Amino acid sequence: MTTRLTVLATGGTIAGIAGSAIAHDYRAGEIGIEDYLERVGGLGLAAELSGTQIANIDSADIGPDVWHPLHAAALAALDDAGCQGVIVTHGTDTLEETAFLLDLTLPATKPVVVVGAMRPADAVGYDGLRNFANAVRVASDPQAAGRGVLVVMGDRVFAARDVHKVRTRGTEAFRGFPRESVGLVTPASLEWFGAPWRSDSGAAFTLPDSLPEVAILYVHAGFDGVSVHRQFAPETRGIVVAGVGEGNMAEHARSALVELAVQGIPVVRASRLDEGLVDREPEDEANGFVAARALNPQKARILLQMLLADGTNDPAAIQRAFDGR
Repeated sequence: MTTRLTVLATGGTIAGIAGSAIAHDYRAGEIGIEDYLERVGGLGLAAELSGTQIANIDSADIGPDVWHPLHAAALAALDDAGCQGVIVTHGTDTLEETAFLLDLTLPATKPVVVVGAMRPADAVGYDGLRNFANAVRVASDPQAAGRGVLVVMGDRVFAARDVHKVRTRGTEAFRGFPRESVGLVTPASLEWFGAPWRSDSGAAFTLPDSLPEVAILYVHAGFDGVSVHRQFAPETRGIVVAGVGEGNMAEHARSALVELAVQGIPVVRASRLDEGLVDREPEDEANGFVAARALNPQKARILLQMLLADGTNDPAAIQRAFDGR
């Protein structure tokens, strides 16, 4: 029986055009989904594909205005008994954030795969067609269900929680942490590294109509209390600190953040490094801080937004949610 998959397109490099096979510059989001599906039609993929254009933009421009219709379309596809899985085409710059948001707000009953490309469609060595064929392979596999949202890039399958972009160029631009990858895929094969881990098939959160404002403060040499207050706005409801090392910061900055935590502003300590756990420190409880554990700052921001929108403001409850990721 042919697998039926729904493709939700948002643009990005995978749909980009340079106008030259060797040009460095290009325009993201130039190829529409119908045209793209016609291009992949000659690959002989063992799936029936139908597409919807959610957006056709550079992923640097993606945020809640795109997330909401994308989420609604994904939910509708998952509710369709005739649809066996969903593929989201996406630019790579914010791919990990969209994937994580969908992972928190979609059920794990059917495969959901996010895929992109590092080279535009008319470039030498275009990786988009292979990545897309790999995504079809993953989304067509019933064993992909129960793993949450997955990301397919460079012949690897990543979990949305783990994946992050680590290079500006090259087809091996994504890595996973703490799990490097959860599977290997080619257009002809798929190998999983373990069984599905989402025993609860439901979504962790309902996507709210609006997301609370959460600021990310990037710690650097000389970052102090003045720097904290300069970046804190009246509408800010939470703060994620992209700290040095294991989520650290200078003492003057820490004191300023403690003042905000006392006022009821949740403060999450993450790390500006590519990889590494941020564990709780002995003074975190007294300071009212939360440790991000394995989540990088941009994903910690999304989880904190979901928790705040859900009415969770207590640091201990927020910490339990981060520990559970």
